[in-house]
Amino acid sequence: MSTSINTEGGGKRRPFWVDAVILALAFGVFVTMVRLGNWQMDRLAWKLDLIEQVETRAFGPPVAAPIKGAAPEYQRVTMQGVFRHDLSLRIKAVTEIGAGSWVMTPLEGTEQTVWVNRGFVPPQMRLDEINRPEGLQEITGLIRSDQPGGTLLEQNLPDRDRWVSADLALMSADRGIEAAGYYIDAAHQGAAADWPRGGMTQLDFRNTHLSYALTWYAMAVLFFGAMAYVIWDRVRAPKERTS
Repeated sequence: MSTSINTEGGGKRRPFWVDAVILALAFGVFVTMVRLGNWQMDRLAWKLDLIEQVETRAFGPPVAAPIKGAAPEYQRVTMQGVFRHDLSLRIKAVTEIGAGSWVMTPLEGTEQTVWVNRGFVPPQMRLDEINRPEGLQEITGLIRSDQPGGTLLEQNLPDRDRWVSADLALMSADRGIEAAGYYIDAAHQGAAADWPRGGMTQLDFRNTHLSYALTWYAMAVLFFGAMAYVIWDRVRAPKERTS
């Protein structure tokens, strides 16, 4: 007894449901690529708006620091007060001149206390070795937002006096003060060679969102073309076998 198997045309055709699953997965990949491109376009609009805001706020004439209310980030402000150097702390930082820390010091004004980032110091420098102006001071700088929760890899540890972000509520609670919900990145004070080095706020924002968006859209177009070719080839194959 013999059994014959029909191998004409390359064998049995793949079931329809397999093609449907493959097509659904491929369509999902295509939609994901388009959505990633759209997301990058949204990020582009956000970045352009941020750059415009910075150019408008950061380089204009300074205004009085807001009193305990919401403050637009990168607004250039001025404030008078007395530094509480005894409450200063250091926040881990990596800058264009190397690794070290930001010196954060409360500035007590007549109406409020505001944390001030006085600038950068190298890791080996003690806080009693830096410039510590006494008496009434007038500072100029840029408004910066609260940074709670530490960083992606590290957390603030007040019990060890270890800080990696400007978590203002946690910093104020640890130092026993009540401060505004923003801080000020101060311009440099003192001689050019004095520490800390102020005025190092990063204002040059990398903007590659358009190129990323175009890359995702191009990949989506190429992937769609490949999908169309596979579908066309799958449809014409049975016709060629029967001709």
